[in-house]
Amino acid sequence: MPTNPPSSPPPQSPPPLTSAPVPARAGRKEWTALAVLMLPLLLVSMDVSVLYFAVPAINADLEPTGTQQLWIFDVYAFVLAGLLMTMGSLGDRVGRRKLLLCGAAAFGAASLTAAYADSAELLIAARAVLGIGGATLMPSTLALVRTLFRDPGQRAQAIGIWSGVLVAGVALGSVLSGVLVEFFWWGSVFLVNLPAMALLLVLAPVLIPESRDPHPGRFDLLSVPLSLAAVLPVVYGLKEIPSEGPHQEYVVSIAVGLVFAALFVRRQRTAASPLISPALFRGARGFGPAVLLNLISSFAMMGSAYYTTQYLQSVLGKSALEAALWALLPSVLIGCAAPVATALVGRGVDRAYVVAGGFAVAACGYGLLFLADTDAMWTVLAGAGVLACGAVVVGSQLTDLALGAAPAEKAGAASSLLETGQEFGGALGMALLGSVGTAVYRGEMPAGAPDEARETLGGAVAVAAHLPSPAAEALVAAARSSFTSGMHMAAVVGAGVLLAAAGVAAVALRGAPRSRPFPNWGSAPDPAPQTPEGLDGFSPSGV
Repeated sequence: MPTNPPSSPPPQSPPPLTSAPVPARAGRKEWTALAVLMLPLLLVSMDVSVLYFAVPAINADLEPTGTQQLWIFDVYAFVLAGLLMTMGSLGDRVGRRKLLLCGAAAFGAASLTAAYADSAELLIAARAVLGIGGATLMPSTLALVRTLFRDPGQRAQAIGIWSGVLVAGVALGSVLSGVLVEFFWWGSVFLVNLPAMALLLVLAPVLIPESRDPHPGRFDLLSVPLSLAAVLPVVYGLKEIPSEGPHQEYVVSIAVGLVFAALFVRRQRTAASPLISPALFRGARGFGPAVLLNLISSFAMMGSAYYTTQYLQSVLGKSALEAALWALLPSVLIGCAAPVATALVGRGVDRAYVVAGGFAVAACGYGLLFLADTDAMWTVLAGAGVLACGAVVVGSQLTDLALGAAPAEKAGAASSLLETGQEFGGALGMALLGSVGTAVYRGEMPAGAPDEARETLGGAVAVAAHLPSPAAEALVAAARSSFTSGMHMAAVVGAGVLLAAAGVAAVALRGAPRSRPFPNWGSAPDPAPQTPEGLDGFSPSGV
């Protein structure tokens, strides 16, 4: 009897193909939200320099003591620098949009108080609250950029815009101050903050999604005073050394800050829920070098600004407002720098070489400052513009690298660390390069010149005002020549630091990814932003 052949097993379908999830691309709503986020960033950066031309009017109206005048000017930057890490970590825990809105409300209220302050003490207190508000706004804006733009290419473009606005705001603040004081009263430099903050409070809840770390752990309260004690004494000492010299109190202040910095680092390595997780440095290649190299970029920018502003006013003899208006000219080039760098990386050029090229371009800016004599405004402006372009290339690429390496839930802490490094770098640039130039200036001034004239170029100009014409002209000419020689030496040091940084970037960042999941927190794609109660209606695709 015939037997049926055994039936063959039914064919199996091939396993489904899998692919990595594609990040959602930002649409019109996200780009509109970015424009809204640029409002607080612009104002916070402007407030660093907005009192440049308002101080004489404030002195005439409020009659502060010398110490009070210094605090009116500096307390904003001190509080801002001291609280950045705390506020960045706090935003990760309570929600970045919530912290942004609280900061905007505080910034607006403090601006109104400062505008109508009737005493130096009240103005100092208002400026301190402005610093607190600024410390909430800066890391929140950058962390929210990380949340809004999950596509690496779009995020790079957005961060380039963020970097350009940050740099341009510092330059615009001084010019706005001069114009407002010229036509209104000194309080108007604070009132301009109110419309922008009101617009932010209205539009942010509609356009910007809430985001936070879903598992933040307990907030480490001990880290807050440790971070303040680490940052404030160092920033204070570095800011005072260029004008006052390396006196013992400033050196001791820096040393005390470094001791507390060591304690702060130890606390972050041992705490269960630190403000700044050490895993940020261990988890992805490039994060640590990005923070350090970003600090050097800020070092270069502020170190050059120390000389270009004085050169325009004291060497060329321009008024403060004229100098500020001319100083805006280099900012025109900044808008092209970040997009070009982003395009190069997008076309496959290794980010290490783009960053190294940015440092090299910035070094060329210092080279132009080295070539300037006592009557070379266009050379100095060109040098400042070239240097700023290189610094923006570096800053935008390193910020994108650091935020791409950090997980979305730690974006606030990563942002605050980058911005704290920028504050340190700026203070260090003014201290180191300012001290180099001051040493050369004092060494080249004639031995018979008055002591005040041998201290600073401004002192020499003040002394010359009380001398007969031939002696005054000779003293001012010697002071201007000595200052320019000091600028040349500072340019040599600055260019050397930048070229060394270019070499470090070419090696340390080689092969660093544009964006990849952060190993210490898993490899899942960035989650869609959610509020604590659930989805808030935000559409990643746009309208």
